[in-house]
Amino acid sequence: KYVGDNGDLIIANPTRHGKEGSKSFKFNKVFGPTTSQDDVFKDIEPLIRSVLDGYNVCIFAYGQTGSGKTYTMTGPENATENEWGVNYRALNDLFHISHNRGDTIMYEINVQMIEIYNEQIRDLLCSNGSEKKLEIMNASQPNGLVVPDATVHPVNSTSDVIEFNENRTCQTEQVGSTMLNERSSRSHSIVTHTHSEVLDFENRELLCVGALHLVDLAGSERVDRSSVTGNRLKEAQHINKSLSALGDVIFSLPQKNAHVPYRNSKLTQVLQSSLGGHAKTLMFVQINPDVSSYSETLSTLKFAERVSGVELGASKANKEGKDIREFMEQLSLLKHKMAKKDDEINRLQQLKTQTPRVRTAKRADSPLKHSSSSPGISNLGSKIQHRRTVSSGKAMSIASRAGSDPS
Repeated sequence: KYVGDNGDLIIANPTRHGKEGSKSFKFNKVFGPTTSQDDVFKDIEPLIRSVLDGYNVCIFAYGQTGSGKTYTMTGPENATENEWGVNYRALNDLFHISHNRGDTIMYEINVQMIEIYNEQIRDLLCSNGSEKKLEIMNASQPNGLVVPDATVHPVNSTSDVIEFNENRTCQTEQVGSTMLNERSSRSHSIVTHTHSEVLDFENRELLCVGALHLVDLAGSERVDRSSVTGNRLKEAQHINKSLSALGDVIFSLPQKNAHVPYRNSKLTQVLQSSLGGHAKTLMFVQINPDVSSYSETLSTLKFAERVSGVELGASKANKEGKDIREFMEQLSLLKHKMAKKDDEINRLQQLKTQTPRVRTAKRADSPLKHSSSSPGISNLGSKIQHRRTVSSGKAMSIASRAGSDPS
């Protein structure tokens, strides 16, 4: 009914009138149905870019079937660049920055795509992904991956990722039809991009590693409204159970309980490092403005309201301290300069051997000597005794997007 610029949202009960028929909510940000994909992305762009500074960032979309989660995260089928969702826009921005820094900083960028279907983890970049048994690591790995045995592909551009995404959508992703949505995702999709700032590719010297987790949750729905039976009913039950487990985990975190029920669902196990760790986490909550969806919309907004009040703690970067970083960059620059000197010396020596002698020198010149390393440089690395962790920021925020785009 009403979308305010300051995060206010009011919805009206179609069966009641007056004040009793309206409910108001307040969030960090509310995007109306006419908000462009570009406007949505610009609002979260600073969060996305922190990946290059070594932070783990998790963005996931929550809402009922058909409310626009996939549209927000990916865009429509066969989307033009102007229609790209958060996923492709984020990657395009990160690739652009990485390439611009190419003269001074090297990045290694990889992609992993998995889905959780009926409490089973599937590899979406593997032709036999449904047969491959994948385990979840209790703690996130240094590269930001919690399912390390799933396929990881290096990528050099956004088009590489789009190609992977189109192939996995055609071949493996679980999509079905319900009364609420002709093409409804029946699985939770998790796309992870790792960005490693590399000092030395040959020796695998890394300055920092950031991971971007993009989570398109399966649509929540009331079984009686979706009119599903058989396998579709089983899928809906697994989806609702995992989403309920997600809520249980989120709401138990502020209580500082000794036990947080991560193991109640594969979804919460995979997201454990993003929810209970030191990642920066944002939730998009999609709602359907259609009158017939009022009860689901109200339930979704109440969930979102509770989530928006959750504090997950300070986020931390997976990187060296600033002084160590500057030190390592200076070391890398010195190595580069000395390598260039070596090349120049070799070139001069070759010219010397190729140039015919005109006369015999009266005295022998001292042989040209050069060492590609010096005690001052080779011993610099041994002075690093410890790492420091950079901390900043609030970890959980929430944005709501109202619209009727297909999920």
